[in-house]
Amino acid sequence: MINLHWLKTFCTLADIGHFTKTADVLFMTQSGVSQHIKKLEQQLAVTLLLREGKSFTLSDEGLRLYQQGKLLLEKSDDLAQSIKQDDAHIGNIRVASPGSIGLKLYPQLLAILQQQPKLSLDYTFAPNHSIELALIERNIDIGLVTKKPQDHRINSTAIGVEPLVLVTPAAVSQVTWPVLNELGFINHPDAAHHANLLLQKNFTEFSHINQFQHKGFSNQISLILAPVSLGLGFTVLPLYAALAFHQQSLINIHHLAEIINEPLYICHNQYSYKAQRINFISNEIIKHIANDACFEVPRSLHSD
Repeated sequence: MINLHWLKTFCTLADIGHFTKTADVLFMTQSGVSQHIKKLEQQLAVTLLLREGKSFTLSDEGLRLYQQGKLLLEKSDDLAQSIKQDDAHIGNIRVASPGSIGLKLYPQLLAILQQQPKLSLDYTFAPNHSIELALIERNIDIGLVTKKPQDHRINSTAIGVEPLVLVTPAAVSQVTWPVLNELGFINHPDAAHHANLLLQKNFTEFSHINQFQHKGFSNQISLILAPVSLGLGFTVLPLYAALAFHQQSLINIHHLAEIINEPLYICHNQYSYKAQRINFISNEIIKHIANDACFEVPRSLHSD
């Protein structure tokens, strides 16, 4: 493999055509320049310079090395620059969140991309456990979860809380235990977690969602309330996911007596380098949550 340091000396000498001036430009001694050329000739086993007193011309091999070496050095400089480049508004960001916060955040992040066209975004809707795994395996840069991660590889900061609500068909005006039993449950990836938080505090009869008749499942946040709107069951969701449903007249959102707020954490792999673009998007997410009426940011929430 050609030594790039020697190659740079050779190409600079070929450009300038003078040993002393080349030494001055490269902050070397003239003998240092000569040594680099000699080592390069020995490595390649060719004569690169045809010397005529104090002047020289390039041999055929030297000319070919100069032409191809210049391209190699330019590519090397470009590569080094791209590796060192850390611009807050250039590059790709990989984000994952549960569906409710995703419905809220995704359009906001797209608006940022419109203003910063050199940024790109990969956004995944996923349940908490999948997001934690993706963070650990470094498949995403930013994870938003509603349950504090316990794995030591994940740094988490609580940035807000969102109320959980019970959603029924529009015809249901009053929620009682018999009514819920009659309706049956519409399941989704985080349903057990949500139901345990909300129903356990509001119904002494509740112990787990398997008490209810299973009436359907969807892992698409925009479709979870479709069967509810048709009278096929009830479910538990974060408030914004319920408010985002496109046919509000067909559902009823119930705020139960015991209000349960689900925390929201922004997470990163603590062993991954946080590029400036990751910091930029993380700060934009935190700012948006703090300014959104669906979320509260109580003083009790703090960085972990």
